[in-house]
Amino acid sequence: MDAVLAEHAWKLQDRYQLSFWDGLIVAVAKSAACTFLLTEDLQSGQDFDSLLVVNPFTTDPKSLL
Repeated sequence: MDAVLAEHAWKLQDRYQLSFWDGLIVAVAKSAACTFLLTEDLQSGQDFDSLLVVNPFTTDPKSLL
């Protein structure tokens, strides 16, 4: 965690109306160049500039290939 990551999380929080913690999770995933974010806490199918939210309990992994 550094100041750049915190700033990115705050910007995501404002832009997408997220909690700070969800913004931080998205910021970390984006900084790691992830393609998918597996979570049931955010809206499945939501796209954060090339980071796709996927609910692992409702999505067939084969559909992500």
